[in-house]
Amino acid sequence: MARQARALATRQAVLLAAAEVFDERGYAAATMSDILERAGVTKGALYFHFRSKEELALAVILEGQSAWLATWEPSSDSPMQTVIDLSYAFARALQDDVLVRGSIRLTIEHGSFTQPQVAAYQGWSDATRELLERAQEAGELHPGIDLRGAALVMQGAVTGIQLSSQVLTDRQDLIERIADLWTLLLPGLVQPHALARLSVVERVPAVS
Repeated sequence: MARQARALATRQAVLLAAAEVFDERGYAAATMSDILERAGVTKGALYFHFRSKEELALAVILEGQSAWLATWEPSSDSPMQTVIDLSYAFARALQDDVLVRGSIRLTIEHGSFTQPQVAAYQGWSDATRELLERAQEAGELHPGIDLRGAALVMQGAVTGIQLSSQVLTDRQDLIERIADLWTLLLPGLVQPHALARLSVVERVPAVS
């Protein structure tokens, strides 16, 4: 059990170090030597868990986004509010979680891999579309909304906003930019009676 715990701790240290290096330098410029130095582990320990830079990068993508998305818990009964809250939670993760930041940079650079990585994009659009379907069933949306198109627009908008925020302010204004997005988008998506109940600004989760 102690050996297994050490192995898991080593793997996590390598993942976090890799996420930092990928976030700072991008996939092409990052080297396994950079990651090894940042992680503070032996070369054998690194290659025991990850046989190549690409394998390590794919693990950062998977655990930085898919795992985070799978563990995020909504705090609203409104599907549309959940979409909004999810965007803010993602924005906070980009500011505070290096694994998420590294995974996002790698996802954007998906063309660098032997096999282009589209699963992360697909996971976000699928999750958004599912919530929009529930919002439609709940009567929150205007009739006739193209749910697939709306999900793709939201995904593209958040991606673009976080990129421009990173360039212009190192993501310091990201929360404000997300609020601007929802202020503009929601009237075209949501019926007035539902819109009045939605918060377009970040909602702070209640402390249990």
